[in-house]
Amino acid sequence: MKERNKHAEPEWICSKCEVPLQKGKVNVAYMQGMFPVDLHKCPACGQVFIPEDLALGKMAQVEKLLEDK
Repeated sequence: MKERNKHAEPEWICSKCEVPLQKGKVNVAYMQGMFPVDLHKCPACGQVFIPEDLALGKMAQVEKLLEDK
């Protein structure tokens, strides 16, 4: 993914299709669970962008909680 501008809400562009990503519901699967999450997704190829802060922050916390059960 490439960031096109550096304003408050960045516009993310799919590196494969060169089209802007659109924010919407994406089902994230982990273990036996499915979790609906609002993320940026390419409307053409379906590739999903997960920001680093989400992957290393909130998602890592949820992963640890689920594994500890």
